[in-house]
Amino acid sequence: MKIIITGTTGMVGEGVMQRCLENQQVEKVLAISRKPNGHQHPKLEELIHSDFIDLSTVENQLIGYDACFFCAGISSLGISKEQYEKTTYELTLSFATTLAKLNPEMTFTYVSGQGTDSSEKGKSHWARVKGKTENELKRLPFKNVYAYRPGGMKPMEGAKHVLSYYKYFAWMYPIGRKLYPNGFNTLAEVGDSMVYVSSNPYTKFILEGREITETANLLNLSKSILSFVKE
Repeated sequence: MKIIITGTTGMVGEGVMQRCLENQQVEKVLAISRKPNGHQHPKLEELIHSDFIDLSTVENQLIGYDACFFCAGISSLGISKEQYEKTTYELTLSFATTLAKLNPEMTFTYVSGQGTDSSEKGKSHWARVKGKTENELKRLPFKNVYAYRPGGMKPMEGAKHVLSYYKYFAWMYPIGRKLYPNGFNTLAEVGDSMVYVSSNPYTKFILEGREITETANLLNLSKSILSFVKE
């Protein structure tokens, strides 16, 4: 499997990338970002590109991929509603539309977030924009599209781009996982889940915490079975 990943200079994209690089099913990872992510690996290729809305100059480098894990995103705090919508909705849709044209058999997974508003009618602006983005992505002519809505996430070991405030909340993860399993995942699970749904079509469009854990477990179960058969 050849995979494109965005957002690898952020915590989520970096964790998903790390997990993919460890997976024997993954032959190649193309990390697209505006600056280097600081990782090196035989499977990893980086494409530094400043404008995600206009990919015309790099289209020839985006052909032949099986999946895209779109993990890029920004917080709505401290920016205008117009800027948030441009970065979250317009940029994502433009990027995805180009990939759908180049790789119609691709599976596209989009990291949205817990609380996203599919109705596009709620009070929260960010949730409406995320919902609008999910809904429009679903209409693109990919083989499959999935919207990921994780809550709290545990970073991968060796991560370089962990959000600074996470160190103050790391202690909450095991407690939150027990009390509210739908709201907590490891980034290893997020990455494993994305690989699984890209090679094993899943019935649900939206994956929240429980579905992410379930599909990650299915991937690891299939690995165990394959290993047993080889032995």
